[in-house]
Amino acid sequence: MIVLAVLRHDQRLADMAGGNDVSESTVRRWRDELINLLAMQAPRLDRALKKIAKRGGEVVLIDGTLIPTQRRTGKADRRNYSGKHRRHGLRFLALTDERGRLIWISAARPGRTHDNTAARHDHILAHLRAACLGALADLGFRSLDNDVHPVIVTGFTASRTHKLTPGQKTANRFLATGRAPVEHGFAHLKNWRTLAKLRTGPARATRLLRALLVLTNLEVNR
Repeated sequence: MIVLAVLRHDQRLADMAGGNDVSESTVRRWRDELINLLAMQAPRLDRALKKIAKRGGEVVLIDGTLIPTQRRTGKADRRNYSGKHRRHGLRFLALTDERGRLIWISAARPGRTHDNTAARHDHILAHLRAACLGALADLGFRSLDNDVHPVIVTGFTASRTHKLTPGQKTANRFLATGRAPVEHGFAHLKNWRTLAKLRTGPARATRLLRALLVLTNLEVNR
């Protein structure tokens, strides 16, 4: 319960220690042990997709998000700055099912990492094909799948010389409606206030996010 209070409400370790008659180092150890234990229960990408396919699912939803971090010194500071969001952070990719239930989360990467770069690093396209699943994504994933019969659908874009047709606009609206649940999945995850501003490196941030994924699903499904 002490660790859950730390994660949910971003309580200071010293405050939780003093209020429960234990040392701050003990609370820190409890927190780290629980995070590591839960992170080990987070699903692997291939297994998560196979589970969706086995349940009869046909598509998943994919999106990226930036978790704010403190500024860092040296080169890490520039890598973690996202020009899109105009802030420092770590980028994560996540997959949800059609209802927005989180099924997988990637490792943490520098904030300036493009969604396509992260997706290629995790071989998401190959895993989707192996599981015979499709995916709905926003325009940040455009050009990730250039196959004649794409697995990842990202909608249509307009240009200076080419305006969208009424049919393309309608298709984009349907796609936006289908993708809406992924935002709910991220919202559930970000209810954990410890993510308001991370104070840790990528490796520990990855374990933290995967632990919170497990806790979020336990909370949503209870």
